[in-house]
Amino acid sequence: MGVFVFLPLVLPLTALPLARLAEHHLHPRSASVFLASVAVVLAACSTFCLGLLVVVGTAQLPGNPLPDNWSDPEVRAAVPYDEVAGKAAIFALALVVVACALTLRRHVRFRLRAHRALAGLGSGVGAGVGSDEVAVLDDEEPYAYALPGSPGRIVVSTGMLSCLDEAERRALLAHERAHLAGRHHRLLLAVQLAGCANPFLRPLRAAVMYGTERWADEEAARVTGDRRITARAVGKAALFSRRVTTPGLAAFAAAGPVPRRVAALLGPVPPRGSWPSALTRAGMAACVAAAGTAASTLSAFNAALALFVALEAATPL
Repeated sequence: MGVFVFLPLVLPLTALPLARLAEHHLHPRSASVFLASVAVVLAACSTFCLGLLVVVGTAQLPGNPLPDNWSDPEVRAAVPYDEVAGKAAIFALALVVVACALTLRRHVRFRLRAHRALAGLGSGVGAGVGSDEVAVLDDEEPYAYALPGSPGRIVVSTGMLSCLDEAERRALLAHERAHLAGRHHRLLLAVQLAGCANPFLRPLRAAVMYGTERWADEEAARVTGDRRITARAVGKAALFSRRVTTPGLAAFAAAGPVPRRVAALLGPVPPRGSWPSALTRAGMAACVAAAGTAASTLSAFNAALALFVALEAATPL
């Protein structure tokens, strides 16, 4: 197993160039799905290798539940600095489990509370937004966000509606419908959990948050047929609103650098292009990041296979 068991813990650093490359060279939809997938794979490899280290570390503890043979010198020799690394991995894996559990709990509780609060509300037809899926809250604080569920709801305050004209309201609703249709909450929750599993992956969360907002912006511009109106709605909403705490959900004008979103909407429609040529600096960085992701996966597999062989050899027939 050797040093290969440690590589997936640090190799997520090589995936960070993917964030900027994806923002500049991929359509927002492709960038969001791709970066979320990379984050999940790297987090899974990192957590898996932590688990392998925990096996070695737990076997050293008195009264451990694992077979005594798993603490043989042959098994412990498979991990460099086994005494320190094994016991530290127990503490690290416990932190990962607790952080992921708290994140999931906070996400589920927010959704349940929000749906219970909206259960007694009618549609937003009477508020001038003309849709049964829209829940209009009588609140002067401007905010809007997509609440997933069965069915999903669009939550918008009267304060937000008063800041926008009719065309801008259509852009806002189209933006939030894109969040629900694209199931962006799943991508955001996935990268949030990946960041809990490995702190080196947290920058990818910001990239996916920006990508999903840009994805919804482009869908809103396509539905309304006017990129300038959509840009104006995003800018005005950001100007009047404050950040609303919506764990793992997308909030209108609350995630991603708003000036960049407005500038992108005022520009041409992003092409559904490919990665830059490998001969360019951006292409070379993409190759390095892709190689780091592949190496993380292969290292996790190699470490698991090596530990399996060592444990099988130490276990009597």
